[in-house]
Amino acid sequence: MWRALMCGGCEVMAKIGAACPICSKPIDPGFRPFCSKRCADIDLHRWFSGRYAIPAEHSEQGEEEGPADLPGDEAR
Repeated sequence: MWRALMCGGCEVMAKIGAACPICSKPIDPGFRPFCSKRCADIDLHRWFSGRYAIPAEHSEQGEEEGPADLPGDEAR
């Protein structure tokens, strides 16, 4: 599927048989990469409910560590 995204969008994806990640039906260019608004909403709900999560690495010191200093954040 990555090849299709690099080669011209949803028209190419449809030609190579890309499928909706929720129900596996053919994609609809209006709801890319899904087949319908319903499947897009199902995916959005999964993100909001925490079903999908991006794993994070925790340091040994936990949350006591502050964010890294960025250039330009010097004390004024």
